[in-house]
Amino acid sequence: MDISVEELTSVDKEVTLKAKREDLQEDFDKAYKKYKNQIQLPGFRPGKVPMGLVKKRFGKEIEQEEISNIVQKFFEKEVVPEYEPVGETEMLDFNWENDELEVKFKIGSKPEVEISDLSKIKVNKMVHDVTDEEVEEEVERTLEREGNWEVIDGPASKETQVIVDVVSKNHGDEDKDQKIDLRKDESEDFLKALKGKKAGDVVEMTIPHGDHEDELEITLNKVQKLHKAQMNDQLIKDQSNGEAENEDEFKSYIKSRMQEYYDQTAEDLFKNDVADALVEAHDFEVPETFVAQIQGSYVDQLKEKQGGELPDHFDAEQYKAGMKERAVREAKWSFISQKLQETFEEIEIKPEDIDEHLGMEAARYGVAPDQLKQYYAQQPQMLEQLRSSIRENKVFDILQDKVALKELGKDKYRDLQEKKDKKNK
Repeated sequence: MDISVEELTSVDKEVTLKAKREDLQEDFDKAYKKYKNQIQLPGFRPGKVPMGLVKKRFGKEIEQEEISNIVQKFFEKEVVPEYEPVGETEMLDFNWENDELEVKFKIGSKPEVEISDLSKIKVNKMVHDVTDEEVEEEVERTLEREGNWEVIDGPASKETQVIVDVVSKNHGDEDKDQKIDLRKDESEDFLKALKGKKAGDVVEMTIPHGDHEDELEITLNKVQKLHKAQMNDQLIKDQSNGEAENEDEFKSYIKSRMQEYYDQTAEDLFKNDVADALVEAHDFEVPETFVAQIQGSYVDQLKEKQGGELPDHFDAEQYKAGMKERAVREAKWSFISQKLQETFEEIEIKPEDIDEHLGMEAARYGVAPDQLKQYYAQQPQMLEQLRSSIRENKVFDILQDKVALKELGKDKYRDLQEKKDKKNK
């Protein structure tokens, strides 16, 4: 079989395989003999169907299947070792006519990535120490969350929640028994319209809706006032999973959990920000087949979130097109990460690294660490994904010391992120 390769881009190639019948005949003959022994036709004993009849009745299907097998074997033996394709190989053409075979593939190759001076890569990192004031606010939210709403005879006010039926005069839609917490800032328009009103009152109001105003008719069914839960031993025990016994210990528990949340959020944001900065700093082409593979994974993820079924009339190709920019970014980061893993000689995965990760996973899912470890041992692909995740986390740990890192308080960090998001829109 002849092979030729055309360079489409620096990372995309078109591979053409050509062969004639005489090149494939030996494989065809073996296939015919195999199927001859399996085919059963009326009037013939098993395995005794004449070869001429086998070729006449089933020759096209047998040869077509054998060609697919031959091409796959040749591709894996000759093309893969030589060009090391990345991404899902795309078949462009498959032609078997006049005893001549021509098959065309599109493959991607790993791009050459030269890591730039990491000390010149500027990355912000959010740093926040939880304050006592934030702890008090969280305690207050907990007491409110564990409290209950009581129906009152009085009017709606800033301190109440209302249960209403809402009719849109523009569209004719009606939503019954809708809860509106008038204490919240987003309920300001409803507070202005309903303040001082009691159960049974009907109020008309307008509310912005896109490029127009929606006219609403609101029937006030109930006015409720919140009775916060009392701080007691049982609440402390329930809300701390038994780790706190008094109010001071409960506040310490809340503070530690809040700090864990902020620390983890800061780490996650840093990973995203440093990856974005490195992608921005390195200009190279990525294989279209690899980008397409990532785009396909987005559809699979969406399908999984939808319970295994995509919505009716869902346009997968349009969805993937809308996700291409994100897929290109992810593809670039993948190659940069691989290069960094090769560059950082200190990266080494030790057994305790895997044990630590599995321990955290076991705690998250409520299973025994040994049970999870045994499960991973039986799933080589998942174990390799785990090792890859650990390696990448080690890359991020090293990058914190390599890049020009600027620590910012949470408010300053959020302000800069909002400005960045607005700029990118």
